[in-house]
Amino acid sequence: MAKSCKGVAMELVKCLSDSDCMKVEKRSYRDCAKESSPTIPQECIGLRDTYFQCKRSQELLHLWLEQFESCIMPQKLHGLQKMMT
Repeated sequence: MAKSCKGVAMELVKCLSDSDCMKVEKRSYRDCAKESSPTIPQECIGLRDTYFQCKRSQELLHLWLEQFESCIMPQKLHGLQKMMT
């Protein structure tokens, strides 16, 4: 997990741990994280959404960087080859 999302993930785990979904219903983190029932506090739902948005933005950034490198790097390498000859 990337460091920038880790804090939100830890807050989400704590929030879910304190929820009735886990305490009363004895469900797993995964089940409770997917849940959108009254047993999940609104705060946990907000943290869950924030965490997923964080992860999504990291994935999009990673894809963008891959595309950027595939477009720019060959041009830079070509320029270096010209300079060396």
